[in-house]
Amino acid sequence: MGQYLQIHPDNPQLRLINQAVAVMRKGGVVVYPTDSCYAIGCHIGDKAAQDKIRKIRQLDDNHDFTLVCRDLSEISLYAKIDNSSYKSIKSLTPGPFTFILKATREVPRRLQNPKRKTIGIRIPDNSIALALLEALEEPIMSSTLQMPGDDFPLSDPEEIYERLGKLVDIVIDGGACELEPTSVIELMNEAPVIRRHGRGDVSQFE
Repeated sequence: MGQYLQIHPDNPQLRLINQAVAVMRKGGVVVYPTDSCYAIGCHIGDKAAQDKIRKIRQLDDNHDFTLVCRDLSEISLYAKIDNSSYKSIKSLTPGPFTFILKATREVPRRLQNPKRKTIGIRIPDNSIALALLEALEEPIMSSTLQMPGDDFPLSDPEEIYERLGKLVDIVIDGGACELEPTSVIELMNEAPVIRRHGRGDVSQFE
C-alpha cells in the first residue's frame, strides 16, 4: 500500500510536504488536493509515472495533461503567452481555471496534445498544492482524479486511499475537495474558447 499523509489544509507541515516531493522525484505517483477536486500527479520528467497515471485512469493518447505551476513566470517557461492571454491568466490565478496554450520546447512532447502541440496550464488556490510546487521547484504533471465509469471526480481522501492505495505511492489527505473540476479556457486565438464549464466564473469569456 502507498503512504497516507494527513496534511493540514491551511498550514501544511513542511516535513510531510518534503516527504511527498521526495517520492515524486523518485518517480512516485501522488494524489493531492487542489482548489477544485483531487488530482493525480507526478514529476514532469518521469515517463514511467505518466504511463502509470494513464493506466490508472485508462486515458488514451489524446488526453490533455495539465502542468500545475506555482506562478506566472513558471507558466511562461512552458507555454506561449501573448499580452492578452497574460492579462486573462493573471486576473484569474491562482484559481480553479485550466488554460490551454501552445506548448514551448520545455514541455516534453509526450505531455503535449499530439495533434495540436498544446498543454494545459494552471495555478491552484490551495495551500497544500502550492507548498508541493514550492518544494519541488517544478510543475506537477497532473490529471483530475476521475476514475473510469465514475460520474464525478473523487473527493473523499479516505475513499481515494481505499480504492487507489495499492496503485499510487502517496495519498495526501487535505480534507474533502469539491466535486467540480476546473473551468477550461483555450487561449490560442483572438477570441478565447471555453472548453469546459467547471468551477470558476468564466462569464468574461462568453
